[in-house]
Amino acid sequence: MKIAIAQQNYHIGNFEANFEKIKTAIHEARNQQADLVIFSELSVCGYPPRDFLEFPDFIRRCHEVIERIQDESAGIAVLVGAPSINPEIEGKDLFNSAYFIANGEVLHVAHKALLPTYDIFDEYRYFEPAKTFETIYYKGKRFAITICEDIWNVGNENPLYTICPMDELVKQNPDVMINLSASPFHNGHAAERIQTLRANTLRYKVPAFYANCTGAQTELIFDGGSLVMDANGNVVDELPYFEETMRFYTLSDNNMPRPVQPMPAGEQPKNKTALIHWALLTGIKDYFGKLGFKKAILGLSGGVDSALVLTLAAQALGSGNVRAVLMPSQFSTGHSIDDAIHLANNLGCPYDIVPIKPMYDSYLQILEPLFENKPFDVTEENLQARIRANILMALSNKFGYIVLNTSNKSEAAVGYGTLYGDMCGGLSVIGDLYKTEVYELCHYLNQNGEIIPESILTKAPSAELRPNQKDSDSLPEYADLDQVLYQYIEKRQGPKELVAMGFSKALVDRTLKLVNTNEYKRHQTPPILRISPKAFGVGRRMPIVGKYLS
Repeated sequence: MKIAIAQQNYHIGNFEANFEKIKTAIHEARNQQADLVIFSELSVCGYPPRDFLEFPDFIRRCHEVIERIQDESAGIAVLVGAPSINPEIEGKDLFNSAYFIANGEVLHVAHKALLPTYDIFDEYRYFEPAKTFETIYYKGKRFAITICEDIWNVGNENPLYTICPMDELVKQNPDVMINLSASPFHNGHAAERIQTLRANTLRYKVPAFYANCTGAQTELIFDGGSLVMDANGNVVDELPYFEETMRFYTLSDNNMPRPVQPMPAGEQPKNKTALIHWALLTGIKDYFGKLGFKKAILGLSGGVDSALVLTLAAQALGSGNVRAVLMPSQFSTGHSIDDAIHLANNLGCPYDIVPIKPMYDSYLQILEPLFENKPFDVTEENLQARIRANILMALSNKFGYIVLNTSNKSEAAVGYGTLYGDMCGGLSVIGDLYKTEVYELCHYLNQNGEIIPESILTKAPSAELRPNQKDSDSLPEYADLDQVLYQYIEKRQGPKELVAMGFSKALVDRTLKLVNTNEYKRHQTPPILRISPKAFGVGRRMPIVGKYLS
């Protein structure tokens, strides 16, 4: 038997484009004499469709695509993901399903049993879990079909669930396990995915074909990395990350999968920083491409954060499509302006210099009688940030640019940013990167020659909103701050646990108070490209008015 995996990038709700991708892959697989071609979870409509699933017309259009796929399935079997209607009166209206189609007929529909409802996932909001489990026999092979989370409860050891689908399916003696997945990227997920699939193959003694999608859907990024693994837990093939591709495999009489084309067996390298780089480029490209945007604009300060965002945007969109605006004030240093110009020239990005001192002075003059002679403080600092945001938004409106936000995760965590100022934008590119990770990625980008000027990477971080300002005037050193933030945000460690780890109580109390009292700001930020297991945004839902630790 010859099996193909189609690793594709879908667009949520773009039924015609998704169908054309699927159709093209079916034709190619048939031309290569494949018996079966496998697509990913909810490939017909794109993942995650969220509340689109509540529209009957959306479901109708999903079914129309399934019917069109039936028309394309002469001489080949197609395994594709789509929602299906629950015929029962009780329960949710829909299942998250995999359709096994061949020669114009739907031969089998498998439903997802384990519906993740945590972090970024909310599937039990929409879907009914499968209660029965059946394999399908096709061309001499018996297939156990699972969907994404279904394989993440090996041996029923995951406390979130009470059933393990493969424990049920294995009773029917399948020859092969197939998993249709839409598994979002984070910086450690590629390794976890292999460990999980290996645990399945070793437990059930059957080979596995795992088809994952790629591309980005707003803040969620999918890395592909589809897998074929033999019954002994060996990686036969791991498809490229962040790339659409299709590969073919033969399945021998004793169910040993082999690639049709010779290629290196085993796992790909999993350099964390390289994966983050690819993920962010994918996130930018697909945010712009799927929304029909072409050009970006951002404020370039001469600091490391805006330098990284400009570099990533130029790589993703093309340097001519990214406009930098330098907006120095009387507090900006000459070397910051020079550094920003140097970077823009290195990248070939167009830039403008718009001094804000005249506007800032006008605001102060107007506000002077209202300020009642109160001394300079954060008010005047925020005023500068909001003037800059107004300039960027004006250029955005006039020329159709999308403003890119340049805040990092450390700043977002502790509220070190100005609402309607430097926190504005259509997309937060590095909002899931801690400050220390920002530097790591910059050094990675410079490894084959200077892109980001070294002077940007060696100077002390500063917002330059008052004379001689440094971030360390207001915040703990980032090397210390980021460790506490990571343990609190990603690992959910409380104050007692953090102090027990060796962090000072003063640092812990100060940091956690800043995080919790600035929740209201994070509720007003742009979508943040997710590259960690716990990003701000849809995956972290905290009450704004909570008193915990504040």
